[in-house]
Amino acid sequence: MDAPKLSSALFLHDSAIRRGMELMIFAQSRFVRSADDKLAEIGLGRAHHRAMYFIGRKPDITVGELLTLLGVTKQSLGRVMKDLVDRTLVQMRHGDHDRRHRLLRLTDAGEALEQALYEEQREKMARAYSHAGQEAVAGYWSVLEALIPEASRVHVDALGR
Repeated sequence: MDAPKLSSALFLHDSAIRRGMELMIFAQSRFVRSADDKLAEIGLGRAHHRAMYFIGRKPDITVGELLTLLGVTKQSLGRVMKDLVDRTLVQMRHGDHDRRHRLLRLTDAGEALEQALYEEQREKMARAYSHAGQEAVAGYWSVLEALIPEASRVHVDALGR
């Protein structure tokens, strides 16, 4: 991560920090609302969506890797995975080299659901990116990356490759 910009400290005033937090809260709730509604129709929630998203981004991800990415407990992920496997949205198999590893992959139905949720959110993100412009998007990414604990960034960075 680059050194912080020192051109102005106005963005460090409480009013600016609170405004940024408010915008993030409001934007995030509006961003996920349609996905939450679609998932609720089939009895699933945001935790299921997050798991499916990362399983889709990294087919054959191990349960351990998914736990690390999501930052959740084994117990809470276990409930989510049981739902997803029972609904044949995710398949779980033993690793080729180490049978203790459980590898996760979306089924065709899981891919279709994840893709439908992604497309709707993709449109929202693309509109916002177009509105803000490339320089603003780079700044936005920089802020979000700085909010991720440094120890977790390596896992997040690996998704982009």
